Amino acid sequence: MAASVLRRGGLVLVPTDTVYAVAADAFSVPAVGALLEAKGRARSTPVSVMVPSATTLSGILHRVDDDVTVLVEAFWPGALTLVAEAAPSLAWDLGATDGTVSVRMPLHPVMLDLLKRTGPLAVMAANRIGEAAPTTADEAEASIGGAEGVEVLLDAGASPDPVTSSIVDLTGRVPLLIREGAIDADTLREFVPDLEVLT
Repeated sequence: MAASVLRRGGLVLVPTDTVYAVAADAFSVPAVGALLEAKGRARSTPVSVMVPSATTLSGILHRVDDDVTVLVEAFWPGALTLVAEAAPSLAWDLGATDGTVSVRMPLHPVMLDLLKRTGPLAVMAANRIGEAAPTTADEAEASIGGAEGVEVLLDAGASPDPVTSSIVDLTGRVPLLIREGAIDADTLREFVPDLEVLT
């Protein structure tokens, strides 16, 4: 049912390995707009994308370079989000991304199964501004479950590892850690030694 809702442009509250999120079809401009509205966010806040496998990257990134490959092989599926240049041919609108995409493959069986049925999904944590990111279905439901467009809640119990993902920006001269979450800088440098940290 959740996959059907997403395919016709609806929103679904979903479990991930870190927090509960609200998801939409990444290639549906109205659905992504509804996601931003449910969150109370403007288009100036870019929306992230979750994918079912690393092979999906060849279709959504401009190029899959050595840094992308190394990090994906080391940490996916898991709590690492990569920011890279999006393929210019893609017909999507994820907000003010400046031609980039934030992408992650989550380590959660329910979410991975859904992604295999739907393909890439646009996601944001299922909370409103100023609230803590929800780690249970009840918290997600209480936060934005009543928002317009939200039709289904997938309850998979508490989030197994409620620490935000680390975010590495690969669009510049060297990899840049812009948010340290579940994976620290020292661990990342074992795979990308030239990693810098945003200060």
